[in-house]
Formats: sequence, structure tokens, C-alpha cells
Amino acid sequence: MSLPLLSTARLVLRPLAESDADALHDVLSDDETMRFWSSPPHVSIDQTRDYVVGNAAQDEWLTWAITEGGPALGWVVLGEHRPGIRELGYILHRDRWGSGYAGEAVAAVVNHGFSAMGLRRIFADCDPENTGSVRLLERLGFRLEGHLRGEWETHIGVRDSLIFGLLASEWR
Repeated sequence: MSLPLLSTARLVLRPLAESDADALHDVLSDDETMRFWSSPPHVSIDQTRDYVVGNAAQDEWLTWAITEGGPALGWVVLGEHRPGIRELGYILHRDRWGSGYAGEAVAAVVNHGFSAMGLRRIFADCDPENTGSVRLLERLGFRLEGHLRGEWETHIGVRDSLIFGLLASEWR
């Protein structure tokens, strides 16, 4: 699927590209940013390059790079789950935390998912201790639908998951 450019007041979201690897290495190698990610911080630019190339090539996971018109600051993804349902994921450079960029970028992708892609449901899987993401999802209207105990084995141990969902009819 060809991804369109999505624009917000401050951001341009464009398809993730291999050339984003250098900029995203700062994000993907940062201990704090990667704390609640499904994999540990990257240790080399080659690891990041392989990861970015793999993500950019996926048809099942649609990935938009978050930019201010230049280098990637992070990304937002919609992963195929089943027809009409996609899983949301996002990551943002720690220097931009608290700026509202994550909410702005996620809202643009959610809006695209419901309006242009015709999705009926978008959900997100979030670590209970990731309070920033929990607040972002709640602000956007996602509802807590479940708490899965011991769901993930990660680089920081076995973790619970909070499942948040949003229906197209609930989107503002």
C-alpha cells in the first residue's frame, strides 16, 4: 500500500525510508526511549539500519516517519490485525517528549485510518508503567479494554499489557 503524506500544524508524516536510519539511531539506541519497546536499545547503526529497512518494507505494518519537514524524529505505525482492525504503535525522540508531537502525529494517523482506510477499530498495546503513552491514548479517546498479566517477555523482564481500543464511531 502506498502511504500518503499526512500533515499537521507542525509536522509532516511521510513513509519511513532506509535513509531515516541515521536520524532514528538516536531514538532506537536510547535506553529511556526504548524502555517499554518490544526490543532492547540498539547497539550499532547497522542494527538500526536493518530494523528501519525491515519496517519500511513491511506491507502489513504501515509506517509513517514523524518529521518537522527534515530528519525523522520517530514514527507511527498501523499494523494489520484483521480486516478493518489495525494495531497502533509509535515512538518519538526523547528531546520531543512533552511537545505534543506524539499526540499530533498519532491523531493524524488515526484520522487517516478511520477516514481514508475505512477502519472500524484501532487498538494499542501499552505497558502499564508507560504513563506518557497511557495518557496520550486516553486523551485521544481510546478506552482501556483489558489488562493482560505477564503478556510480554522483554529486555526489562516479563511485562503486563494494557489494551486500549477506539472505534471509528467514537473518533471525534
